[in-house]
Amino acid sequence: MKIVSYENVYRDQVIALVLSIENDEAKVGLTLADQPDLEDIDTHYGATGGGFWVAIDGENRVIGTLGLQVREKACGVMKKFFVAKSFRGKEYGVSVGLFARLMDCAAENGLESLVLDTPGVATRSHAFYRKMGFVEITRDELPIDYVFPDRDSLLFLKTL
Repeated sequence: MKIVSYENVYRDQVIALVLSIENDEAKVGLTLADQPDLEDIDTHYGATGGGFWVAIDGENRVIGTLGLQVREKACGVMKKFFVAKSFRGKEYGVSVGLFARLMDCAAENGLESLVLDTPGVATRSHAFYRKMGFVEITRDELPIDYVFPDRDSLLFLKTL
């Protein structure tokens, strides 16, 4: 497994992985049309000063994704953190590898905090975020003016 910066060659695999996890596993009911960032990753992530990374296996298949958008007040929004079910867990290191790359980018950009939203049903994800130093917050506690979609989601904040 290795972590690489997103290239358009991975586009279809990224979309398939994200939609599968969101809809087949988490049952959040999102379409590609609901997520324009997936159709233009360079504009929504790289152009903000952030990045988008994919974890690929030995056969060049996308097994994980993670994006960072840089916002005002030195705050980043962490998005599209997904790992294929068969590659989850410490023994694979996919989540930790992706997160380490995001943290490197956050440091390079001088970010002071990271925020994210995640479905309420994603309890395994919540445990990972807490382990990585995130705390759950309310919408009123967001350090930036950012609108997360209205759905059954939790917000998390990490001060860097």
